[in-house]
Amino acid sequence: MKHKDIAIISLFIALLIALGFIPPLPVGFLPVPIVLQNLGVLLAAALLGSKRGTIVVALFFLLVLVGLPVLSSRSAGIAVFYGPSGGFLWGWLLAPAIYGLGDRLLGTHHGFWQRGILLWLSGAVLVDGLGALWLSIGLHMPLTSALMASLIFIPGDTLKTVLATLVAERVQHALPVHD
Repeated sequence: MKHKDIAIISLFIALLIALGFIPPLPVGFLPVPIVLQNLGVLLAAALLGSKRGTIVVALFFLLVLVGLPVLSSRSAGIAVFYGPSGGFLWGWLLAPAIYGLGDRLLGTHHGFWQRGILLWLSGAVLVDGLGALWLSIGLHMPLTSALMASLIFIPGDTLKTVLATLVAERVQHALPVHD
């Protein structure tokens, strides 16, 4: 791995940590809050691609595993990955890889809307879908109830996706950092 890659990955881990300082917004009927850290995951996917974006999330999770309270909930340790937010977190890890795969399938001739839709599908629909599945299994909720409850995240995740797509478009025109 090049020094440039290490520096970029480190910056994105710092971004995820910084976004964790923004307090979570509790949702009364779910034990999972609305957070801004997934904006950092979306940006890592869109700007760094599959490999480096996934490395960012994996190293961030390593910090959580060793006990650093870098999640916006200030919780840490392995239990976080098996708690109510676990499915959403596992989705964060998959999102850059899925986005990168889709990005490669689309090729170089795709525009803002195609990128945005791909980012939304991998970073919002996939993450929220896995989160709902996890809630269904872990909290013994009917899957349809868990999916309906997870719909609360879609409007905010859609706004974060639009913001991440706009930022990625601007940054990539100025300074290509993608794989």
